[in-house]
Amino acid sequence: MEEEEKYILAIESSCDDTSAAVLKGRLLLSNVTASQDVHRAYGGVVPELASRAHQQNVVPVVDQAIRRAGITKEQLSAVAFTRGPGLMGSLLVGVSFAKGFARSLGIPLIDVNHLQGHVMAHFIQDADSDNAEPPLPFLCLLVSGGNSQIVKVNAYNDMEVLGQTIDDAAGEAIDKCSKVMGLGYPGGPIIDRLARKGNPKAYQFAEPHIPGLNYSFSGLKTSFLYSMQKWVEQDPDFIEHHKEDIAASLEWTVVDILMKKLKMAVKQTGIKHVAVAGGVSANNGLRNAFHDYARRFGWTIYIPKFSYTTDNAAMIGCVGSFKLRDGDFCQIDAPTFSNVTFR
Repeated sequence: MEEEEKYILAIESSCDDTSAAVLKGRLLLSNVTASQDVHRAYGGVVPELASRAHQQNVVPVVDQAIRRAGITKEQLSAVAFTRGPGLMGSLLVGVSFAKGFARSLGIPLIDVNHLQGHVMAHFIQDADSDNAEPPLPFLCLLVSGGNSQIVKVNAYNDMEVLGQTIDDAAGEAIDKCSKVMGLGYPGGPIIDRLARKGNPKAYQFAEPHIPGLNYSFSGLKTSFLYSMQKWVEQDPDFIEHHKEDIAASLEWTVVDILMKKLKMAVKQTGIKHVAVAGGVSANNGLRNAFHDYARRFGWTIYIPKFSYTTDNAAMIGCVGSFKLRDGDFCQIDAPTFSNVTFR
């Protein structure tokens, strides 16, 4: 079978989205995701509920992905899966299914790092995509609910973390600030929507002074909490009357922190091809900042489609296609890992 004719099934289950995709090489044929609404009532992802929902969703999601791709399972050449990082219970559901499915078909397994998948989402090919792929090496700002990193990408399997958060991630900080405002979960999209109507310079929140390229968002979160408490004490309806301006100011501060460090990384490395990835890359303020910095500093920027910003199996399959090409398979007894790392 020719390399470009090989089909790969990809499974992603690192958090609360069960996703399956089928790719032909790097060409995406289907990408099916089942989200979990059960966590809204708790203001965050409940690991036990997430793993149970994955158990319910994984079979129908995989079935739909194969059907929509217009192939049969016997045509698959490999199964790629998210090995970590993520919630251990959620990962185990996807990993266990992938191992059993691959063994039943007698085809190899490919383990994929979830963070690596986010970065390599820029290399997914689909019929609607006209985005250029970033040339190697490039810098990638990886921002999500659990991660905030500046990564130098030398190859799909050679990524160097230049800086990362030493406490909260950017998305986590936004979600927690949203919770303080009583806006619900997930907070990121709500803050993003409100911020578009507000004044980003209405309020000031603390920005940390961390040396080097590392991030910190715990100080911002604390500053935000104390400010809200003070203002609500003076006016119990303060948040309701000023939520657009509060959201815009919060978003501006987070984006400013992210972009200042990224600018430093560009200066230190001399690399002006700059990408963004992860769930927070869907944020309107961050995308606008990328375009602004591109104009001001001569960067060439790469911003993924919205459908590839959140957790999805297409990005896992994209990495899997490179590993399939290189014959980089994993053993059936490969364990999951929950810690945040590139390995």
